[in-house]
Amino acid sequence: MTIETGDRIKIHYRGKLKEGDQFDSSYERGDPLEFTAGSQELIPAVSTAVIGMAVGEKKTVDVPPNLGYGERNDEMIVRVQKEQLPEGATIGTMLQIELPEDQGKLTVVLTEIEDEEAVLDGNHPLAGKHLIFDLEIVEILPKP
Repeated sequence: MTIETGDRIKIHYRGKLKEGDQFDSSYERGDPLEFTAGSQELIPAVSTAVIGMAVGEKKTVDVPPNLGYGERNDEMIVRVQKEQLPEGATIGTMLQIELPEDQGKLTVVLTEIEDEEAVLDGNHPLAGKHLIFDLEIVEILPKP
């Protein structure tokens, strides 16, 4: 039995930067990742790569930035007055900021603190990165 678009499946994966540094792994957490093949739950390059695979099969998927988390966008980097930061915020702190015109909230990372200003980056941490995913199909779940 092979995976078809719309099948609910479980996979183990290891995510690495093209340079070799690992950034995530379901193996280390012990629990496989469950998602619907071909859906928008994951980046499309991974979600569609599993289609046609069978339980126990392994595959390595090469994901350039445009098929992963996109290119870095300098418009997603904003400067704010340092006093606008919450108490205790340090470099690497994740914050949520309100977007204008009721567009919701955006998660940003505090990347710099200067004398009077701070820099917040709204890009996904993996934006602009070339990624490699090692995939292993663990289970194809029964259809409801």
